[in-house]
This record gives sequence, structure tokens and C-alpha cells, in this order.
Amino acid sequence: MSKTVEFYFDVGSPTTYLAYTQLPGICEQTGSQLIYKPMLLGGVFKATGNASPAMIPAKGRYMFQDLDRYAGRYGVPLKINPHFPINTLMLMRAVTGVQLRHPERFKTFIDCLFTALWVEGKNLNDPATVAAVLMQNGFDPNQVLALTADEEVKAALKDNTDKAIQRGVFGAPSMFVGDQLFFGQDRLDFVIEALS
Repeated sequence: MSKTVEFYFDVGSPTTYLAYTQLPGICEQTGSQLIYKPMLLGGVFKATGNASPAMIPAKGRYMFQDLDRYAGRYGVPLKINPHFPINTLMLMRAVTGVQLRHPERFKTFIDCLFTALWVEGKNLNDPATVAAVLMQNGFDPNQVLALTADEEVKAALKDNTDKAIQRGVFGAPSMFVGDQLFFGQDRLDFVIEALS
């Protein structure tokens, strides 16, 4: 059986962005398949009683410093979004919709969202900004908006989120290698060990 990493993610998490920049290379180097599992982090927080570390001022300050350290270690750009936290319900429905209906454009789609949020610091709480980002990246905002209203897409995102919670997920990023859960972009060395 081929090795896989199931990557439960929400684009609104800066730690998830960092993991996202590293996982394709990890999977390539270990001969593993990366399986993207969009979920709604707000739904996970609500179900598990968890919250963003940024909601605790001292922890939030530390977390943002630590994220800068990891971005430096990974050699990737990171700008803490001044509009954080972002309500990602519509974004994650769009991500799920593109994955379901246009899988060939999925990677390009999540690339543009992660870049807008965590490299360019754009306000993706604002529909006009989201539309501009989509157009700049070759997506029709009206088609994407239609996906967010698609009942099958809504159900798929809810199902992914429910399954994540059932499997013990309490935050993002969460990665599974087999039945082993690894939480956080600072646990990627354990993901590599599990795949090796």
C-alpha cells in the first residue's frame, strides 16, 4: 500500500500555510501521496472547545515570533495578516467546490488564497478583495461564488470537518499518516519519520 499524508487544513491558519509550503516536498522525498482535506477550522474549534492561540495576547505575540522563525528556517515568505482572524466559511466552501468540480485547478486555487493571506496580507474578509484576487489568478469570481452555494459542496465541507473531529482533530494543520495524528507545522519531522 502506498504511503499517504492526509492534510486537514483551513487557509485562515498561518501555521497551516507553513505546513502547506513544506508537505509537497516531504511527500516527494518520501515517495508519498499528499491528500488535501479541506475543513472548517471554526467548526472544529466550536466542537472541541479549542481556540486560536492568538486569542491569548502573550501566547499570540509569541506565536507570531515563532512563525517568523519557522518561515526563516523553511525559506518561505510570511506576512502576518493584519486582518487576522479571517472568517473562512465562504473561502473553505470555495476550496471544497474547486476540489470537487475542478480538481485540475485545485492546487492553483489554494496557492492563490494562501499567498493572498500569508504573503500579501490581503483582507479576504472583504468580498471585493476576494474577487480581485480570484480574477488576478484566472478564476471567475461568479463561478466560484456559485460553488459556495452548491448544496453538495456545503455537505462535503461539513462531512470533512465532522470526520476530522471524529478522528481527534482539534486544530490546524492536522496530518494523518495511517491512524497517527500529527498536529502543527512544528511536527513535520515526525511526519517524515512516520513516512520513512
